[in-house]
This record gives sequence, C-alpha cells and structure tokens, in this order.
Amino acid sequence: MWPYIRVPGRTNPRFGRVMPLTMPAFCLPLLLRMRLGLAAAVLLGAAGGVRGQDVFFSQSFATRLHTNPAFTGLVDDYSVTLSYRNQFPTLAGSFVSAQAGADWRLDTPGQHHALGLLINQDRTGSVGYTRLEIGGLYAYHTRLNEHLALSGGVRASYGRQRVGYDNFVFGDQITEDGTVVGPTAEALNFFPVNYLSLGTGAVLYTEQGWLSLAGQHLNQPNLGFQKQSQLPILLSVSGGYKFFIVKPATGVAVREVSYTPVAAYSRQGGSQRTETGVYLTASPVTLGAVYRNIFSPGSVGTQHVLAIVAGIQAGELRVGYSYDVGLSRLSADLGGAHEITVALRAFDRLENAHRRLKRRVYPIAPCPAF
Repeated sequence: MWPYIRVPGRTNPRFGRVMPLTMPAFCLPLLLRMRLGLAAAVLLGAAGGVRGQDVFFSQSFATRLHTNPAFTGLVDDYSVTLSYRNQFPTLAGSFVSAQAGADWRLDTPGQHHALGLLINQDRTGSVGYTRLEIGGLYAYHTRLNEHLALSGGVRASYGRQRVGYDNFVFGDQITEDGTVVGPTAEALNFFPVNYLSLGTGAVLYTEQGWLSLAGQHLNQPNLGFQKQSQLPILLSVSGGYKFFIVKPATGVAVREVSYTPVAAYSRQGGSQRTETGVYLTASPVTLGAVYRNIFSPGSVGTQHVLAIVAGIQAGELRVGYSYDVGLSRLSADLGGAHEITVALRAFDRLENAHRRLKRRVYPIAPCPAF
C-alpha cells in the first residue's frame, strides 16, 4: 500500500469542505534528498534526480561564517549574529532557515587566532523535513607584507536530519467518504541520519579589496535515509573592492562613505550560481543590490534573482533586511525570499590602530557588514 503525503488543502466539491491533497509516497525519497535551492523545482515536477544542496543567504557578509570559515574573527573583535530566511513563502510549506553564529578573536600576541561557533537549522513545513548542523570554527590570521594579509580557516560540523510524520497520510487511514481515521499500519522506518562535515577556506585581503576561496563538505557525508545519497562538495570563490569617497579615520566617531562592487561564483553538484552586485555605505546605513543567476540540472533553466539589501548600524548593533525579487517566471511565482539578520559586535579601533602602527596586527577587512 502506497503511503501519501498530505498537503494543505483544497475544497472538495463532493463533501463541500476543505480536504487534504495527497501525494504518492514513491516521491518521498526524492523529496527527502532535495535541498532548499532546488526544492521548489522538484515539487513542481520541473526537475528530477537532484542531490542535496546547501542554503544560500542573500546577506552573505552578515552570515560570513557560513560562507567561509576564514572570516572567523576577521571583521570584529567578537560578534554574535542571528539570521532568519523564509524562502518561497507562497508555497504551502515554505523553506525556512535559522542560523546563529558567533566568533571571537583571541587576545593573544599578534591576534593571530580566532574561534567560532555556527548553528544552522533548515526545515520545510509540508514534508516535515528538518536538518540541524552545529559546527566549530578556527581561523589563523597573518600579515604577509605591509599591505597584504591572509586568513585561513577550518570548520567541522555535526549534522542531523530527520523527517516528521505528522503530515503523512497513508492509504489505510482514508475511509470511503474521504475521512482520515486512526494510525497507519505501515512501518515508518525513515530513521534520523547523523553525519560529519568538514570544510576549509582562505581569505586574501588588503584594506580595500579581498578574495575568498572556500570548500565545504570535503568528505561528502552521506545524507540518505535508506540509500546512499552524498552531499556534494560546495566550492565557492568571491571577492570585491571598496572605493572610499570618505575614508574612516581612527577614533570612536567614524564616518564612512564608500561603494563596493562584489562578485561570487559557487558550484555544488550540477548546480552553479553566479552573483554580481554593489554595496553603498553612508554611515550608519548600507544599501546593496545583488543580481544572481542560478543554473540547475534538468529542464528548470537558469533562474534570475535580484536581491535588495538594506542595513543599519547603531553602536554595537547591526540590523539588516533583504528581499529576493524573482526575475524569471518560476522564481517570481514562488515568491522570492525574506531575510533578516541581527548582530551584536565589538571592535576597538583605537587599540587596533595602535597595534597596526607597530605592525603586530593585520589590516581591517574591507568587506560589507550585510
């Protein structure tokens, strides 16, 4: 007997009330192996046979620990960031990601060492799928010469994914009049999957430009519930250059006016993503626009998205919001994505300037904060 997945609902003309839609469970292995970036295409029947994918945040600099472990301790003395992303909100079960990140630059001679913690949870409402990752990060920072610095980092994460059965309806639970009754006699043997993921990265930068290289899931952990289903390696490269109109000076009251062109490319499995954009900063406000092309295997075609980013900083508090505008037919119908970040951070400019004069510390990383 095929089990079914219940999807919130439609009006049944025979019974005059809202009835749950059902989906044959032979689709379940495919649904369980999909990830956020390709999930909508699978649900719409536009693509098949895709493998796991990572979530991407539009505010990639606010969630920089997720992008590259080498950013650990690079921008602030310490910081704590909370992020929330709701993708494809028009679907019955939207794809929601919540993340908490923290990093701390150790107060050692030269300030070479930094530690970080990253917690990420992804879930989809309609199929009861959740994935939780908890990772530890370490980065080492060093100055190569008077103007050039390098940061290298590693990340090790424990992950656990599972499927809840609250939204599942099996054939033996449906009566002749469409009523759902009693528990199913089917064996629910999709046990949670635990895995270890390893990643590394490096950031080469000056006071105005940077280049980031990162590789995640280098050990390609198995995420399959019953069959082997590896999480592909995620490779990414990104960079940018900040042009100052008003350059911030050393001190507590700092004013900055600048614009920063950015670009990025990532590849995971058969999926590719390219981004180009620009950020404008006039303290304490930052505005950004990032144009994104997403290529996925199958018949979906390349999707085009424009992410609008706005952020403000007040003392040690940073708050950012972004919205993804779908420029292609499919991405527009799915409703884009909302993303919010809140960060508490600290950076002692006077102490940093003193150490820089003595060449005992690296330059300030120029990447945007959102």
